Amino acid sequence: MSQYVIKVLITTALVVAVSETSKRSAFAGGLLASLPLVSFLAIIWLYVETKDATKVAALSTSIFWLVLPSLVFFVALPLLLRMKFGFSLSMGLAAAAMFVCYGAMVVLLPRLGVKL
Repeated sequence: MSQYVIKVLITTALVVAVSETSKRSAFAGGLLASLPLVSFLAIIWLYVETKDATKVAALSTSIFWLVLPSLVFFVALPLLLRMKFGFSLSMGLAAAAMFVCYGAMVVLLPRLGVKL
């Protein structure tokens, strides 16, 4: 149970750090947010708990392929905001575009022989 609490506290601290840093500097917040810290932690926790390098490799491969559709969000959001769609609508449309791309990726990858 204490390991679970530690995981929650560290992960929460990272999200707060990004939020607070972004208030002072968009660049620094973006840099911190762009680091795959959650992925690092997930990989470390998985290995510590299972000692299974095969599971770690599978997780890492899945993360790689599934980062690609998430990039659509970061392209669409600023474009929509610059087009004056408003924050909530821009977030919703950018998220919808991202989820469509996730769906396409999940359908397409197995057809290309990539196992997630």
